[in-house]
Amino acid sequence: MTYDIEIQIEELRAELRNAGERRQIQAELDVAQAELAAAVDLQSETFDWEPPY
Repeated sequence: MTYDIEIQIEELRAELRNAGERRQIQAELDVAQAELAAAVDLQSETFDWEPPY
């Protein structure tokens, strides 16, 4: 899941470098980065690295 978001972020960054509509692409990039941060946080909460006892 995070891999797809990371790919999306890289694509948006590439578009941002070449874009005329920077605001829209920047907004999409911000959303994708927030989604990635949320997914990483969720994964870190999902996996309990401590033994259950």
